[in-house]
Amino acid sequence: MAVHQQPGGLCKPGVIKFVTAVLGLGLIGYILGPPLYWHLTEGLAAIGHDVSSSSTAATCPPCVCDCSSQPLLSMPEDCVKHDMDVSEDMEKNFAELLSEELKLREAEALENQRKADMALLEAKKMASQYQKEADKCNSGMETCEEAREKSEAALVAQKRLTAMWELRARQRGWKEGPSKSR
Repeated sequence: MAVHQQPGGLCKPGVIKFVTAVLGLGLIGYILGPPLYWHLTEGLAAIGHDVSSSSTAATCPPCVCDCSSQPLLSMPEDCVKHDMDVSEDMEKNFAELLSEELKLREAEALENQRKADMALLEAKKMASQYQKEADKCNSGMETCEEAREKSEAALVAQKRLTAMWELRARQRGWKEGPSKSR
């Protein structure tokens, strides 16, 4: 015997609406649940903090600071109390630190000046040495120029002498060419 299901048993419109509503509520809870949870825990923590701070209020009065009447970066005088001993010590320490910093910078400047003076002295020595070498070179060049001029004059004189001897030799019958007298 075959059992027949009636058409539309699980697919009745009421069941579909119910399943869709449950799924929609679950989705909304999934999306909105964590933010609501964090807001609630923060609120409860703030309430718990206020309750615990109210028990200590008897020992420490709250600081009354009217920030609306004060400039943005200033603090009311009753909220910031100065301890004169601490302020004097801090000023002394600050002055000592500044003095020490100035001494260090002065020592550094003196060391840099000493190094610069040494480098300048070394540069002057090198420049003097190069100047001596240049003077030697110039002196050598002058000597070479004088020797060249003398050798040029000697060459001109030798050419004249050679020309004179050649002319005398030609006048006596000398002809240029290989000699055949052997």
